[in-house]
Amino acid sequence: MRLSNRNKTSVYSFINSLLIMFLLGGVGAYILEEYKFNILGKESLLLIIIPVFLIVLFYISGRQVFEYDSDGEALHFRNRNIIPFLQRPLSDEFPKYKLLKFEIINLFIMKRLYITISSKNNGSTILKYEISYLTKKEVNDLRFSLHKVVKTNNEKKS
Repeated sequence: MRLSNRNKTSVYSFINSLLIMFLLGGVGAYILEEYKFNILGKESLLLIIIPVFLIVLFYISGRQVFEYDSDGEALHFRNRNIIPFLQRPLSDEFPKYKLLKFEIINLFIMKRLYITISSKNNGSTILKYEISYLTKKEVNDLRFSLHKVVKTNNEKKS
C-alpha cells in the first residue's frame, strides 16, 4: 500500500506564504500604529503576536509531507518539511519482519506515529514520524496497513 500527501505540498506552501505575508503586514501596521496613528494603544502588539502565534502553530504541528510504502518486502517511511532548511527530512526503510508494534498518538493539534522495530544492537528501536497533516481516512488506512504487517509478523513467530 502506498500513502502520500505530497500532492498537497502546494497548499502547504501557499499557507506558509500567506502566514509570512500576514506577519509582514502586521509588522508594518504595528510600525504605522506606533509612530503615526496611535489609535489602538497597547492592543497594537496583537498585530504582531497573532501572526507569530499562527506561524508557530503551523510549524509545531510537525513536518507537512508524509509518505509511506509497504509494497514488496520492505516498509518505507518519509517525512519532510516544505521548507527544507527548517528540519532534516526523515527517511527510513527496513524489512517488514522487523516491525514489532506501532502506536498513533493523537493530541489536540499534533498526530505522531511511533514505530518499534527490532534491532541487533539494542533489541528494539523507536522511530518517530509526524502525521498531523494526514486526513482521518489516510490515518485509518495507515493504521490498517501497519496492523496487517504486525499481525502477519506475530503469526510467523507463533
